[in-house]
Amino acid sequence: MSQQVTIALLRAALNTLRTSSDGNAVAVFCQTWRAQTALLSVLPPRFAEVAENFLGRLEAGSLFTEESCSFSQQDLLDNLQLWLDQAELALGRTANA
Repeated sequence: MSQQVTIALLRAALNTLRTSSDGNAVAVFCQTWRAQTALLSVLPPRFAEVAENFLGRLEAGSLFTEESCSFSQQDLLDNLQLWLDQAELALGRTANA
């Protein structure tokens, strides 16, 4: 699977999570995200660290029925959206180098 297809898959998963009311949605989303090892392997190592940080907080926040004071799910999803934007930029720079 190409990196652009993987980015599109992750964007779709993110959009699905934003609209889902399924209690398992966060776990499925994080599993999908973590399974994209090919994408993470072509990005600078910091991308994997940052993504894992966001995913861990997303999972921790999902244990609460409402948003906890520490982790706003909306903020985490917005940050993951930004992560995807930055990953696309990084992939574009790599392809043009």
